[in-house]
This record gives sequence, C-alpha cells and structure tokens, in this order.
Amino acid sequence: MAREFTSVGVVGLGTMGAGIVEVFARNGVDVVAVEISEGALERGRATLTGSTDRAVAKGKLAEADRDALLSRVHWQVGLDALHSVDLVIEAVPEHLDLKQRIFAELDRVCKPEAILATNTSSLSVTEISVATSRPNQVIGIHFFNPAPVMKLVEVVRTVVTSADVVADVEALCERLGKVDVTINDRAGFIANALLFGYLNHAVGMFESHYATREDIDAAMKLGCGLPMGPLALMDLIGLDTAYEILDTMYRRGGRDRRHAPVPLIKQMVTAGLLGRKSGRGFYTYERPGSPKVVPDERTPVAAEPALADGARAIAKVGVVGSGTMATGIIEVFAKAGYEVVSVTRGAEKSAKVCEAVKTSLNKGVVRGKVSEADRDAALGRINWSATLEHLADVDLVVEAVVEELSVKKALFASLDEICKPGVVLATTTSSLPVIDVAMATQRPADVVGLHFFNPAPVMPLVEIVQTIRTSAETTATARAVCATLGKTGVVCGDRSGFVVNALLFPYLNDAVKMLEASYSTADDIDYAMKLGCGYPMGPFELLDVVGLDVSLAIQRELYLELREPGFAPAPLLEHLVTAGYLGRKSGRGFRDHTRR
Repeated sequence: MAREFTSVGVVGLGTMGAGIVEVFARNGVDVVAVEISEGALERGRATLTGSTDRAVAKGKLAEADRDALLSRVHWQVGLDALHSVDLVIEAVPEHLDLKQRIFAELDRVCKPEAILATNTSSLSVTEISVATSRPNQVIGIHFFNPAPVMKLVEVVRTVVTSADVVADVEALCERLGKVDVTINDRAGFIANALLFGYLNHAVGMFESHYATREDIDAAMKLGCGLPMGPLALMDLIGLDTAYEILDTMYRRGGRDRRHAPVPLIKQMVTAGLLGRKSGRGFYTYERPGSPKVVPDERTPVAAEPALADGARAIAKVGVVGSGTMATGIIEVFAKAGYEVVSVTRGAEKSAKVCEAVKTSLNKGVVRGKVSEADRDAALGRINWSATLEHLADVDLVVEAVVEELSVKKALFASLDEICKPGVVLATTTSSLPVIDVAMATQRPADVVGLHFFNPAPVMPLVEIVQTIRTSAETTATARAVCATLGKTGVVCGDRSGFVVNALLFPYLNDAVKMLEASYSTADDIDYAMKLGCGYPMGPFELLDVVGLDVSLAIQRELYLELREPGFAPAPLLEHLVTAGYLGRKSGRGFRDHTRR
C-alpha cells in the first residue's frame, strides 16, 4: 500500500516552484510554500495567483476551486516550517552547493520518515543525497515547465534510494495526473540529455552564421512539427540555466563535446542577454519577462518576392523524377500556376506519375481543399514527357531522382547541355553535397538546393541550399519561387544535413544510444520527449516512420563530414538495419508493427 501524502513542502517559489505548489494544491494536498525572504515569498504568491486567475479567465478552473486551491497553500519564510510535512520538493537554482546546504538543513528539520526530493534537471541526485543522513529517502522528482500543464515527471532514483520510496512517489505522480518515467541518476536524465545536445548544436549553427536565427527556428518548427524553434526555446529556458545544464552534463556525462556549451552562450550570459527574463537573448522582447518578440537589428526586412534582389522571372518549370517526391513537387508547382514539364524514364513511368498526381488532386477536391476547376486547371498546366530535351525552354529545373551522387551528376551534366542560359538548376537532395552536383555543369552559379519535405504538397518548408559558387541572383530566385508556392524558404550553406537533418538525426542517434545503454525503455524515452518537450512524436516512433536504413545513411553522412565522435552512428542502429529491421516499411524496427 502506497503511503498517503497529506502535506508537502516546496522550497523555492520561482516559476517552477510556484508551478509545483499549484500542482499539489489543485489535487487536494496541503502545501507549505517556503522562501528565503518575505519579498521572495510575495513574488511566489503573485506567480501562483496570476496562474490560477488566468485559468479561471480561460474557463479551465472554477472560482470556487481556485479559492479552495489557494486556501491549501501556507506561505512561510524559512525551512523550519517544514517540520511536519510528509514530502519536501526543492526547486531552487541549479547550484550543487546550494542544494546540498538546503538538504542538510532539511535533514535536521524534517521528521525522520519524510521523503526529501529535488527537482533538479541536471545535477547528481546522489551528490545531493549524501548531504543528509537519510540518502535512502532522497529522490529526484523532475517536473517540466509549466508544471501545471506538462504531463511528464521524471522520477530519479539513486543506487541507494529505497524501493518503497520510489513506489510511493510513482503512486503520488499518478494521483497528480502525471505520467512518470522512473530512471537512474545520470546527467540530464532522459529529456534534457536528448534536448540540450540538440539546442547546443543549434546555437553552434547560429554562431557560425550557417543560417539566421529565424531560419533555424522556422526549419525545426515547420520541418519537424516542433512547438518552438531551438533558439526561441533557449530564450524561454534562460541562457544562464541552459549554460548550467550543459556544463553539468558535459562534466558529468563523459565530457562529450556536443554538451560542451558553445562559447556564444557563455558570452551572452556574461553580457546579461539571458533570454525572455532579461528582455533579450537570441531575440529581443517587448520587456523583461514578456513573450512578445519585437524587431531588432537582426530582424530581416520583409520584401516582396517579385522585388527580391535580382530574382529571375520563372514561368515554366521542369521536374525530373518519378518517385513520391517528384510527384508531390509537380503538384505543388502546377497548383501554384506554373507550367510544368514532367520528365521520367519512359512512358510507363510518366503514366504512373500522372495517375498519382490526379489521385492526389482528386483527394483535395473530396476534402474541400481544391475546387474542381482548380484541379482541372492544374492538370492542364502539366506536360508529360520521357525525354530531357523537352526541358530546353524551361526557366527552372527541379531534380528529384534517386539519392546517388553519380546519377545526379550525370543528369546535371545533361541538363547543362540542354537547358538555355540563365536557367536555375535545383536538386532536392537531402544529404549529398550540392557543390558536387553543381560542378558537373559549366554553370555552378546557377545551381542551388531546393530540399522539399515529404509530402511536398503538405509540408510548408523548403531548405534553400546555396553553395560557395551559387550566385546571389540564383538564391533570390529560389526565395521568390518558394514564396510563390506558399512555402517558407530557409537559406543555409551546403553542409551535410542542411538545417533540419543536421539537428534532428544526432538527437535520434542519441536516443538510440540511450536505449542501447539500457538506461530507459523505448516507450519511456518516447513519453519523455512527447510529454516533457511537446514533440509530436517520440524518437523511436519517428525512426520507425522515417526508416532505420534512411536514418543510418544520414547519420553516417553527418559523421563522415563533421568527424564529431558524438555523431558516430549507434551500433544498435547499425545492427537493426543489418538484420532487416527497417521500421514500418519492413514491419519491424524498434517496435513490431506486424501486430498492429
């Protein structure tokens, strides 16, 4: 029988601490809320009052329930007020010496059977526990921000945490309506260990001027469906907090260079650019604490696509290829009003692509997204061909053939001979160097990457990849075309993975390594990232959808180009691919899909 917690204490009433107070009080538990001074106590009270008043205003909490909730909270200065509680949760800043001092004092103040918990997101629970005479009763209970909303709680046990304590805390999480994942004491636990490597990598991308802050954030939101871009998320978390977490993970987690804080983070912290809380971080905000972004010197000036510097007029587009991506791109251009020449290897393939485009457009009509007249007009703009010579008078060619460099280079050499001067030649490659393709032609200045995402008619993102030979005019043309298509074009350099894959796949690879080390289960890791970080899919769900073979190939390309040891493909991923477990398409990957 799990123990009944009738009263809990919360130490530290910042955003997280006040949120934890609200979680317990909402669920009928009396809370002793403790701060170091009357001023800090009042700030905590104001945070809780503001949160509950907003819930009432939105109709998510009745006024009577709010009043009952607030009546359960007892505001106190000093740890002595916690002498009779059943559980204490500490939520003070991420400094080990501070937490150890608090736990030593809690050990003296609290009754012998009380459980002492830390909400740390990165520090060693074990190192905190040894400051007490009861390390077997010390545990990590890591809530996510905002605590009243986020469903996940990481329950962190040390090697000496009592099994009864773990069971009692798991039962308490269930009572609070939370989903708990129980894990051992390791740097970053699940969510932060996977999240902060990705965030740090994104900052490095920005620091090196690989892409703008807006383009990096747009790429991850639109390309992966994430609720926030990485740089906006860093601002929300606080750059000082992020630095402490990364530094701790680097020192505790085997000194993986990917967790070594990018120098820019320390420089911004030193300069007081902490994110939303200070009013400025990667973005500038209306005022300290405000979520509203305001323009600053880095904000791009919006320009009419047609007036973009040197953009060429595009009326007729050629699409080469017969796969899913080529089919989607044909549809996208035709619906946007462009005349399209579809070129495949043979009449039979052309017929299949034609049928696929018709089927997709008909589905749009059935769903009310496309009128019958617009469907017919789009189909009327497409010319079907099996010969490259029919691309002689197009203004733009988009290549979407098999992802093999030799094939693409041969195709671009042919296009160089066939196409008129000034034509923009684009490749949809997701992993190959665009410059290799460009140098197969005598016009590398006219070659650019246009990486559409699958399914092209639905996904709003296009990565515009410029090589060191791509002209400004070609890039401007690509931007204007994306705008006309209703897509968001993000510009980046010609580096393996571009923006999305370069940030996404190392995160997925880290998740596989975590599973491989038996730190947690695939289900718990997926829960952690969906419920703790708001990701639309967990890493193992996504890997099975993408295909483990595709994921391995991309990760190998990243590793070969960057030579970063942390990017080496996880052996488990390689073994699964070798065994033929490729994900949904083969019926089995990290999960068995044949039984579903």
